[in-house]
Amino acid sequence: MDESSCDVMAMTVPRFVACKAEGRRLVMLTAYDALWAGLFDESGVDALLVGDTLGMVVQGHDTTLPVTLDEMIYHARMVVRGSRRALVVVDMPFMTFQVGPEQAIANAGRILKETGASAVKLEGGEYQAETIRALSRADIPVMAHVGMKPQSIRMLGGMSRIQRDAERLRIDARAAEEAGAFAVVLELIPRGIAEEITGELSIPTIGIGAGPGCDGQVLVNQDMLGLGNGFNPKFLKRYAELRSTVLEAVSNYAEDVRGGSFPGEEHSHE
Repeated sequence: MDESSCDVMAMTVPRFVACKAEGRRLVMLTAYDALWAGLFDESGVDALLVGDTLGMVVQGHDTTLPVTLDEMIYHARMVVRGSRRALVVVDMPFMTFQVGPEQAIANAGRILKETGASAVKLEGGEYQAETIRALSRADIPVMAHVGMKPQSIRMLGGMSRIQRDAERLRIDARAAEEAGAFAVVLELIPRGIAEEITGELSIPTIGIGAGPGCDGQVLVNQDMLGLGNGFNPKFLKRYAELRSTVLEAVSNYAEDVRGGSFPGEEHSHE
């Protein structure tokens, strides 16, 4: 098989990009620790995103804004240790790149140096083009993120607002590619616009709530596995209902302990 193919043992940034030309859809999931990273990696996902969504699904915050750079590095280290093949991409949290290119290079450099991850992701298109270009020139691979940007929640007024300004979205996506981004996440935009952008770009588009026309898809793993509680947007497909499984298992364990049936003789040492 050709060395540039995306169907090789270890995914790299060039191979990730090559998947678009090869017509192979890219599979991406979030991961925040070694256990889940290992399971997803073994299942054959192409990329693992250490998302700042950990602020909500792991830490219990209402937004992603409180997440710090040190916390992202902590979780990214675990994900890298748990994965063997998948490309590991790490979100740059709020206010770790917005000040300017120098700040972004220093913080992105820390992420790659201290975690072993392959790339960073930052929210923004045209307005972050200078920063994306500076990171790329420093040999730091960047995945951009346009459409609904969770770090902009205070400006947007919510995290579920569909972004419909087609020209703005095209400008952002093109600016990210021209600045050197190797891929771009398209979040919560109409499927027709996402499909048009995907056709215009030479780099992969990764959709979340952007329809089937993107080059790949990403979901938050807790949502996809049914571990969340009450979060059910239109774009989400649950592939399991692990929350009910966990609740049942823990209830059964508690009943056995309280009733004295666990541990039994078969669980005890002489």
